Amino acid sequence: MRKKIIIGNWKMYKTTAEALAFAAAFKKLYKEEAAEAGVCAPFTQLAALKAAFDGTAVRLGAQNAHFEEEGAYTGEISPAMLVEIGVDYTIIGHSERREYFAETDETVNKKLHALFAHHIAPILCVGEKLEQRDAGQACTVVETQLKKDLAGLTAAQAGTLVVAYEPIWAIGTGRTATPEQAEEMCAFIRKTAAGLYGGAAADSLRVQYGGSVKPDNAREIFSKANVDGALVGGASLKPEDLIRIIEAAV
Repeated sequence: MRKKIIIGNWKMYKTTAEALAFAAAFKKLYKEEAAEAGVCAPFTQLAALKAAFDGTAVRLGAQNAHFEEEGAYTGEISPAMLVEIGVDYTIIGHSERREYFAETDETVNKKLHALFAHHIAPILCVGEKLEQRDAGQACTVVETQLKKDLAGLTAAQAGTLVVAYEPIWAIGTGRTATPEQAEEMCAFIRKTAAGLYGGAAADSLRVQYGGSVKPDNAREIFSKANVDGALVGGASLKPEDLIRIIEAAV
């Protein structure tokens, strides 16, 4: 069975002092059971959080990475730099990166290859806008993203992926896809992966739902067969809320 994975995406929130206060509180509450859990924090906090979570099962992730090893890319962070810190995951292709920072499926694909080359597990984000869903194009949009983003990956690599389905219309809006909508798209993502890489890879990759996941709706979302966890935004900023979401997955 696929192990549930709950990852907090802090986006551009928290100072390092605030992150360490979170870590201290979270470690007291978190019990490693059936769910894998962690946070993807801003770059400035990663080294401090790595030390704070040392000796625990809490995973650590970055929110982005460049695809080049090094170079004149002011403001960017390479996978090798993340390896040195010791991150477990890196989010790639988040809708906010695509919308505000000109992320494309081509750059997402390059980043995925770079992360795999450095043995960092990618969390690949895909999802449709409201107008695309209303036009009946949601599956087409997500399928196109997957085919372009995963181009050139092996079946073994695809099988270790975490794919986060984030309906863009449900991020930070308070609006949430119904559990049935989440299940339908997560199942479609798995079906698409099966067509690209075979059933074994599709069965082993984990598909998260991301979009206004909260303690009071998490259990119903996680009850669906193809939803393997959540990429949690605002509700991951408070340790108590993230713990309740993790408990809902167990």
